[in-house]
Amino acid sequence: MLVLGFTGGLELISEERRGYDDVWLHDAACVLIEDGKVVCAIEEERLNRIKHTNKFPLESLRFCLKTRGIQLQDVDLIAFYSSIEYSEIWLKLVFLNNPQLTTIEPRILFQNLFRRALGSEIDPNKLCFVPHHYAHAISTFAFSGYESSLITTFDGSGDNSSGMIFTGQGTMLEEIADISIPKSLGHFYTEIISFLGYSQFDEYKVMGLAPYGNPEKYRDLFKTLYTLLPNGDYEINEDRIVSLFDLGIPRRKGEPFTQTHKDIAASLQEALEDVVFHVIKHHKQETKHKNLCLAGGVAHNCTLNGKILRSRMFENIFVQPAAHDAGCALGAALYAYYQANPKHQKPSQLEHVYWGTDIGNSSDVLDQLIQWQDFIAFEKLDNVPEQTAKLLANGSVVGWVQGRSEFGPRALGNRSILGDPRPEENKTRINKMIKKREGYRPFAPSVLEEDVDEFFEVPHNQKNLPFMIFVVNVQEDKRQKLGAITHIDGTARIQTVSQKTNKKYWDLINSFKQLTGIPILLNTSFNNNVEPIVDSVEDAVVSFLTTGLDYTVVGDYLLRKKDVLWWHYMPLRLFLPLHISLHEVRKFNSEEKFDNLFYIKNSYNPGFQREVSAEVFDVLKLANSEKTIESILNKYSEGEEEKSKDVIHELIELWSQRLIILRP
Repeated sequence: MLVLGFTGGLELISEERRGYDDVWLHDAACVLIEDGKVVCAIEEERLNRIKHTNKFPLESLRFCLKTRGIQLQDVDLIAFYSSIEYSEIWLKLVFLNNPQLTTIEPRILFQNLFRRALGSEIDPNKLCFVPHHYAHAISTFAFSGYESSLITTFDGSGDNSSGMIFTGQGTMLEEIADISIPKSLGHFYTEIISFLGYSQFDEYKVMGLAPYGNPEKYRDLFKTLYTLLPNGDYEINEDRIVSLFDLGIPRRKGEPFTQTHKDIAASLQEALEDVVFHVIKHHKQETKHKNLCLAGGVAHNCTLNGKILRSRMFENIFVQPAAHDAGCALGAALYAYYQANPKHQKPSQLEHVYWGTDIGNSSDVLDQLIQWQDFIAFEKLDNVPEQTAKLLANGSVVGWVQGRSEFGPRALGNRSILGDPRPEENKTRINKMIKKREGYRPFAPSVLEEDVDEFFEVPHNQKNLPFMIFVVNVQEDKRQKLGAITHIDGTARIQTVSQKTNKKYWDLINSFKQLTGIPILLNTSFNNNVEPIVDSVEDAVVSFLTTGLDYTVVGDYLLRKKDVLWWHYMPLRLFLPLHISLHEVRKFNSEEKFDNLFYIKNSYNPGFQREVSAEVFDVLKLANSEKTIESILNKYSEGEEEKSKDVIHELIELWSQRLIILRP
């Protein structure tokens, strides 16, 4: 039986806004399972290159069908991550405010959507609507390897709930508590971080900032923001959040962090932990479960997960690595499958999530690299792990692209940036020159699972932590030696690497161990701050060329940058991504005259606009025409070479911000 699960918005990237995606907000994805096993899974952002995209997962849907070699009609069930009841209510509310909409029936809406997207008709009887938190819950329980467990799903909101508590047995879920939206821990966290100049999707940044602060400073104030009640219940005192203004004017994005900001982050992290521990402690006592499974956006708080792990409250803990809404695509597919096959046995504990795009064999990779030969030099390595390890041991920072991409928000050794974990200055260098992000942000260690005990404090019965979703203590005598991956509080967000599940990555780390005595590499996602993790070979080459990476290894090939000048970009072709549009406006200036202003906008963020020069605007109007930049700039005479040079430099900057596509 083939079951397709999907999450995300209900508008195509190429369409004008229809009013749907104000609710179905983010993290579109598709997952295809066959007889209860994952065939493929990918987040739409990896393919449409929009972080946390709220569009319909058209490209990931096509990817899943192509990977299995099937048509949409071959799928037995299509599962969406919302209940039919909530979908009906929501659609009626949207209909009231959008006169262009023509239906209030969810099944008809999806029929129309798939018809527009793929030109395919679907049988409405194949559609399954899975309650949001049930999708979260089964996504973690099904892959935990536990026969029974307590299950929690804390997030922002979904289907008019902010979380649920379940018990799981076999493949069955029993709901034991529903956490209402006014109690949303996701919303609580997001509201507080706005005082730190952050917003939705920045929660993990504040988690990294928290260890620089002291939670005692504002503990009493934060305890007024929530109330712990009997029976594992609690309230969020939302009206008290404005009291944070008593601490000073909130930070604006881009401003420096003061100690007050760091102390707020620390107090917030402690408050979150206080509430979650209160809830799970009660339900453990009530259910007597020895195992705990977590999902929902809050389950990406790795510090919280690590403290639950270290508390020994449960014998075993499992966190579904795509715990955010993209993981609901997995959960929706599994839930629909188990409803149709209630006696099917669950899989064993999840070992990996390498379910995405495959870069192909050496010949496939070479064909793609040759297209970029004016910008990169490349050579096939005889021993990829050993030769790459030498580069890392000598201080280089290397992009690493192998096999199938990872499902979820973490690079787990197939789409990674790697470095030596020892020099503390590597953290500053990679944050500034490559990731282009805040300097305080920590990096994760990838460690051979055989050596984890020597360097990290992990429970004796749960040493296999392959998904970079638990923060643990670095052994005290190793912290100074591991300066690049040890956070200020002596912790690290760990990934254990198994020879069984990723031999090439294991071999690389083992080769580094033979050279240095350290069985660990610094691992961060292969991307800069404006793009999702790279997925394709082309994504990797573009990110390599527009960041400060020293080398990149793709498959068996080592890539180096060539020294290029502005005119080397002239033969490239120029394209606009589907979500980018051009806008020209006339504005009245102080001299009582009109100025023509030129902007780039996108289809998913109404507040975004990037001003460009008139010359570049004229060039961009000819994008997607298959013309080279050189042919577009032919209008400039030989004496106007400086104009061409300025245009090229501006285009390169737009390219580095992923606002345009340059391609050989």
